[in-house]
Amino acid sequence: MAWKSRTRSLQVFDTELSADTVEWCPIPEWHNILACGTYQLQKGPDAGPEDAATRIGRLYLFKFRQQGPMCPPLSELQRIDTPAILDIKWCHVPVSEKPLLGMATASGELQLHRLIESQEGRCALQTVTSLGLGPDKLALSLDWSTGRGNSSDVRVVSSDSAGCVNVLSLGENSLTAVSQWKAHDFEAWISAFSYWDTQLVYSGGDDCKLKGWDLRMGPSSPTFTSKRHSMGVCSVHSSPHRERILATGSYDEQVLLWDERNMRQPLSESALGGGVWRLKWHPTHEHLLLAACMHNDFHILHCQQALEGSGGACSVVASYILHNSLAYGADWSQLSLEEPPPCSPLETTESRQSQTESRTGGHLRIQYESPTASFDTSLEDDTGRYIPESLSPSSASSVAGPPACPNPAVDSPAVSCLMASCSFYDHMLHVWRWDWTPQEAGCTGTAQGEGERRAVGEGDGGQAVAPAKYAKCTTRRE
Repeated sequence: MAWKSRTRSLQVFDTELSADTVEWCPIPEWHNILACGTYQLQKGPDAGPEDAATRIGRLYLFKFRQQGPMCPPLSELQRIDTPAILDIKWCHVPVSEKPLLGMATASGELQLHRLIESQEGRCALQTVTSLGLGPDKLALSLDWSTGRGNSSDVRVVSSDSAGCVNVLSLGENSLTAVSQWKAHDFEAWISAFSYWDTQLVYSGGDDCKLKGWDLRMGPSSPTFTSKRHSMGVCSVHSSPHRERILATGSYDEQVLLWDERNMRQPLSESALGGGVWRLKWHPTHEHLLLAACMHNDFHILHCQQALEGSGGACSVVASYILHNSLAYGADWSQLSLEEPPPCSPLETTESRQSQTESRTGGHLRIQYESPTASFDTSLEDDTGRYIPESLSPSSASSVAGPPACPNPAVDSPAVSCLMASCSFYDHMLHVWRWDWTPQEAGCTGTAQGEGERRAVGEGDGGQAVAPAKYAKCTTRRE
């Protein structure tokens, strides 16, 4: 069965500072809450070339609400000035009956913020506690031990710029250091729990090594060291759906899938054309993997064949290409989308133009252009009124899924996902929608949509082929 894959931009937000991490809240009552972190090097106006820059950041809190076609869905609830932020993660379970957000900062601190709701129904983040990892360090990543909903013995693992991995225990309103050890020769870009056995921890560093650690045995030596990646390892995510499955990404532009029982040989290797800064398994669909690929946009991979032992690369079933800068942060929302998947426009250009003119005065201002010449239309007309996506020229593209890919969900005729992504130097946060529908149940694609298949990442024979937009990634953030 052929599948149609379409991405649509819903809203774009200027974060003012460079955006590098974004997370939807995983707690059911707060699935519509989104957090975004930023990182900026700043020098004073009188600073000389040898003067050190200050790393500043800002934490944003948003609420997503489908209010109707004439209202932007994302509203800002709060902004907090902080040290530069390198990673944020929500705890997967409520703590003291409230969502808890962890934050890794350039000051070397891990900060915890609790989401509270006022009597008026307005949400805000409230600082709970913080803990420093040591002097002259940047906290680079964090992960919670609660990936499968385990609420007992909640712990945090974090990595830092000195190459250390830190394990911390969560108390009632505090963090307590449990262990810290030197794991890598250079920056330890990433650390993560195995969600199936939280005594196992993984780390990846700028020394090109992926390592495993068993907390029961102590950190004197790793359980394994893999050099399969040829550049710095910067992303690790344990599957919450399938035991022993691990995804890793690197500056070498490869995504590797592993079975924890055999860390000498990956199950599959997929080239994505950009350094893989973040990987996120879908919260409910076990075969879908989201990748933020720095110089080459955001891609959704279908990993079923690889996980079943085919040995081939994962299929790229969708790409979001509307960012103009380094693709760093990305996440899936678990919020249910009320609207049905959109159809490709079948009306003539004249009828669409007439409809748009009658609603907006006949003028659309282009607000955002991608280097590929695809464009997303403005959210405002000349008078500042919001123009819904349904009235703007479609930026969605149709992709026929790999022929061998079965129904992505046996009990569902389609997949519709709300997404968020952010990019660095253009300091932009995007909220977008991805729809994956059977060809028979979807709408007939236009000739333009058919021609755009390559631009959004359809592979030959189900192999991973991501659109290459920039040169090979060989640089990293300061």
